[in-house]
Amino acid sequence: MERRYASHPSQVKQFDTERLRQEFHIPKLFTPNALELVLTHEDRMIIGGAAPVNSDVKLETDLRELGVEYFLERRELGVINVGGPGIILVDGTAYDLERKDCLYIGMGSREVIFRSKDAANPARFYLNSAPAHKEFPTAKTTLAEAESGAMGSIENSNERTIHRFIHESGIQSSQLVMGMTQLKSGSMWNTMPAHVHPRRMEAYMYFDLPEDAVVIHLMGEPSETRHIVMRNEEAVISPSWSIHSGAGTNNYTFIWSMAGDNKKYADMDAVSMKALK
Repeated sequence: MERRYASHPSQVKQFDTERLRQEFHIPKLFTPNALELVLTHEDRMIIGGAAPVNSDVKLETDLRELGVEYFLERRELGVINVGGPGIILVDGTAYDLERKDCLYIGMGSREVIFRSKDAANPARFYLNSAPAHKEFPTAKTTLAEAESGAMGSIENSNERTIHRFIHESGIQSSQLVMGMTQLKSGSMWNTMPAHVHPRRMEAYMYFDLPEDAVVIHLMGEPSETRHIVMRNEEAVISPSWSIHSGAGTNNYTFIWSMAGDNKKYADMDAVSMKALK
């Protein structure tokens, strides 16, 4: 498990492109038959992926980093499948996940195993884990079952549908909030006007991008913006003080996840377009 440290906004002002990518960009999430994990000190979120092809992948790592006996002893986990049909075994109970289905796994679950149904069309499980202080039951929701709402307009190039999976009035969690946004054809902006989450960090994972497409992910303080070039199935860490917005060369989908002081999806501080620099 790779470790990333928290960064101060005054420090980030001095970062060049390479340093920005080292601190915030997560380029590798899915390695065949392996588990990839990045621990950020931004609210102790763990971001990663499990990519079983012809063998199972277990949720396990060097637990000295977490100071526990098993991964979910003091953590919770949100999983969204962005690949082919798969199965997640949680302490022996099997959960089938089709593409874009979500599974929440509560604190105290001892054994988590990821499996693909078809090696020719393997599952790819995107993972977000946050520290937990209370146990909630493991629960699944499909894309069709999620609380969804339309936002934006084609005139502003940001027509999109927001699907909320793990949130205040959906799947219950200790602090993890997780969902997915799908941009309509002809739209490219994911969030503009921008905002910040002073009480929560956030992570984005971009996918459904063609091989030659990119998303320009905007971050930094409103008065000191920076950008990171993102490609398909890559993630980025957004500190609580940073904006998180972006525009792609065509439409795309992204998974957002948050951890912090509350689970209110709408708890954000808007940034005036005039304040951006």
